[in-house]
Amino acid sequence: MLQAKLSSKFQLSIPKAMRHALDLKAGQEFTLLARGRIIELIPQRSVKEARGMLSGCECADSSEYRDRTERSPE
Repeated sequence: MLQAKLSSKFQLSIPKAMRHALDLKAGQEFTLLARGRIIELIPQRSVKEARGMLSGCECADSSEYRDRTERSPE
């Protein structure tokens, strides 16, 4: 388990092993989420980097979905 220490200026340094494993770059921005007492750092990726992420995803045929007009009224 890797650890980091919060500096007096409230800064964290990400350990080198994790930076290399996640291919993080200097100046990269993150989204922070607080989940109870857990802080999640999510690296923001450009649209160019995200291209093709869903290429292996099998999507259902849209003909299987019902339109609002086809639904029974409740």
